[in-house]
Formats: sequence, C-alpha cells, structure tokens
Amino acid sequence: MEVRLDVLLAILGMALVTYASRAGGYAVLRAVRPPPFVQALLRHLPGCLFVAYVTPPLLASGPAAWVGAAVVVAVQLASRNMAAAILLGVGVTWGLHAGLAALGWGG
Repeated sequence: MEVRLDVLLAILGMALVTYASRAGGYAVLRAVRPPPFVQALLRHLPGCLFVAYVTPPLLASGPAAWVGAAVVVAVQLASRNMAAAILLGVGVTWGLHAGLAALGWGG
C-alpha cells in the first residue's frame, strides 16, 4: 500500500487543527475565568448535546423505540444506574421489534 504525500499532509493537518482547538480551549479556560453564565452553560452542555444526538433518530423511529426510551428514563430515575438503564432500554426495544416482526406488524 502506498501512502500519498498529499493525503498524509491533509491527515496530519487535520490532526494538528483538532489538537490545537481542543488544547487552546483548555489553555484559555485555565488562564481566564469565564463569567457565571458561561460556567452554567458549560455544565449543562453534555446533556444538551445528548438530546441533540438522540432526538432526531428517536422521532424517526416507531413506538418500540419510544417505549425503549421511556424504559431508559424510568430505570435511570429509579436506580441511578445508567448502564442498567441503557441495557434494559435496548433490550425492550429489541424485544418489541422482534415481537412485532414475528406478528407480521413490521416491528
């Protein structure tokens, strides 16, 4: 396999820009104290990103996925165990898909 120089340089350039943007953010936040609003925003950002990633496929899915998502939320609220919540939600979704497909309802 031959590595082309232009492809290698493009990959290295993208890696450098990615590293610089991440390291630069840490360096700036270490040197400058952000205002309280920005601190609150950064604390809530992971949850917002999760919702942004999960919502479109969930809305495009059928009732089995909605039931699975409800199971994840219920188990998480009851047990505070994210691994168990996700495993049960995926299991319920898979089971409903398999059951509906076996009944000929598409799943």
